[in-house]
Amino acid sequence: MSGDKSEIRVHHRVIQFIHEAGLKLQMRAITLATASVIYHKFFRCNNVKDYDPYLVATTAMYLASKTEENLSKLRDVINVCYRTLHKNRRPLEIGDDYWAIRKSVAQCELFIMRMLNFKVVFSHPHKYMLHYIKSLRDWFEPYQWERLPVARTAWALLRDSYYDSTICLCYKPQHIAIAMIYFALQAHGTEVPFTKEADTKWWKAFDEDVSVETIQDIIVCLMDMYDYENMVR
Repeated sequence: MSGDKSEIRVHHRVIQFIHEAGLKLQMRAITLATASVIYHKFFRCNNVKDYDPYLVATTAMYLASKTEENLSKLRDVINVCYRTLHKNRRPLEIGDDYWAIRKSVAQCELFIMRMLNFKVVFSHPHKYMLHYIKSLRDWFEPYQWERLPVARTAWALLRDSYYDSTICLCYKPQHIAIAMIYFALQAHGTEVPFTKEADTKWWKAFDEDVSVETIQDIIVCLMDMYDYENMVR
């Protein structure tokens, strides 16, 4: 995670805002992931001091809802984001303030699209994670797999990984999915059966290009993100 402490604090809070507002809008996990990537990609090219990060985040959510066919009405996105950001204010009514925000989001949408060269469709780790976890479950004894919430932990780690721009922008989605499962197994003090005896490690069976070094690098990024999270509170 790059940037000074103030930038890290801003980006962390804004991604948290995306998740909170997105859940209220009943957006799917993949939609929230796309919104987070759009946000991170935008600020890879721009200084957070030059643009309103919450306007960019609101626009990213609306763009993601269209990209992922999880469409939310622009009015709903604006209202929910406004209430999430201004919890102590009255709901936004149709009037000058609403139309000003709507105009800003429309203009921001065009600007973001140009900044990203109209490339707002991304491959996420989610589909790989689902496949890998289903395969791993068959390698464990049923009682052993059910005893440990490896899958639930891996999904939670994947969700949190989008707080860090390095993970979602710099690593292949297959490698991120493997790293989250690897970390979840470590967190629960277990390993895939016959890992030590096998000629091919379980992660190589899923993607032969991934190395244990890459897996560890992703985990280190995630752990650093958690350290930064404590730092900016």
